[in-house]
Amino acid sequence: MGEVEEFIGNGVLKELLQKLLEEGWDDVPTLKVMGSEDMDLLYMTQKQKEALTIRCYLHDRTLMQYADKMEESGQILQELLKLSTNDLISIFEMKRGHIARFINKTRCDDSFKLQKLPLRRRSSITMHGDDSILKSNNGSNYTSSNTNSSTKSHIRSNNAGNYDEQSILIDLKIRDGYVFKGIVASEPSEPRACGCVKPPQVSDQVASYGSIENISVQKLTPEYKIGMEPLVKIKTPPFKASELWRDKPAVIFCLRRPGCIMCRAEAHQLYSRKPIFDSLGIQLFAVLHEDIESEVKDFWPRYWGGVVLLDRSKDFYKALGGGKLPKENFLSGFLLNPKALSNFKRAKTMNFEYNFKGEGEIKGGLFIIGSGKNGVAYQFIERNFGDWAPLAEVIEICTQMQKNKQEGQREFVLH
Repeated sequence: MGEVEEFIGNGVLKELLQKLLEEGWDDVPTLKVMGSEDMDLLYMTQKQKEALTIRCYLHDRTLMQYADKMEESGQILQELLKLSTNDLISIFEMKRGHIARFINKTRCDDSFKLQKLPLRRRSSITMHGDDSILKSNNGSNYTSSNTNSSTKSHIRSNNAGNYDEQSILIDLKIRDGYVFKGIVASEPSEPRACGCVKPPQVSDQVASYGSIENISVQKLTPEYKIGMEPLVKIKTPPFKASELWRDKPAVIFCLRRPGCIMCRAEAHQLYSRKPIFDSLGIQLFAVLHEDIESEVKDFWPRYWGGVVLLDRSKDFYKALGGGKLPKENFLSGFLLNPKALSNFKRAKTMNFEYNFKGEGEIKGGLFIIGSGKNGVAYQFIERNFGDWAPLAEVIEICTQMQKNKQEGQREFVLH
């Protein structure tokens, strides 16, 4: 409870502390995914909602030492983000390095690495059966700057972890020179053990629709709603994965292991932006490849409040690996891999608990899949343990999908 009290602080949220604990909002990750409906059920005032917004933003950037002062200022988040460097120093005594982090000028928040992201880019994009891809009006791979206006028109806020339209745009601002990487992405390979260990190859081919539509999955948890039991024990019968995106596009987030701190951190970062995906008409699903009930209970809803699925046959993972299960041992994949060690350190800054239960050598990733038989719009492959799909890129593609749909086009415009 100490962590929750520290997060709540000494401002207008303090009077809600007891009620929050009684209603199950008893840890910080869960507080940060609170939606507008949950806020209304708690009878939160506008000031309390704004205070929670500020605290979520600061917590994401490890800047909670400024939370009480910023709340006391009476300014809302987008006003604070407009302040000059001198104002931030004089009013809040903020250090210059912290200012850079506050306004997203450093790489401290790696989930928003938007400046010349070192992702693998395909030089050309091809069609696979019913699959289709995003395309700009001039027929080339679109740049993020081409879709800033669509992001602005379609993203709205109804969640504590996601701010109003303007501050989200500041959060997700695409820097000059940022180019869309294509529909298959991964972090670059880096030398390991002075070049003695060769990094694994990853597939640069988008998964065909036929490789994913008949995957058998089982629902382990529903989407969390206030007042639910910590773990729903009734599991649904297996069903075809295509039922998930039959009517609406979906993000399929494949975890390596729910107890892994890097997986928990990425899950939290992704699900805390759920209101953005809701506004874009995109569903969120997390996929596990093994069912350990204690691990599911620890993971849901603390780090992920959405539906959790079981892919017992690991077919989503095989699709990420081009038909082969992407797997690497702990020694070469983690201990001798500087990038994986860096990912681990990044995740540890979030102060999440973690364990080593279950199979942890099967690599995960992320799919964005269009409704019906539109196919895979984007997939990210975890080359190094703990690599995260860039949220800005994921949201950019989802935004373009919604824009195409509103304009009466296919979700992905064919070449």
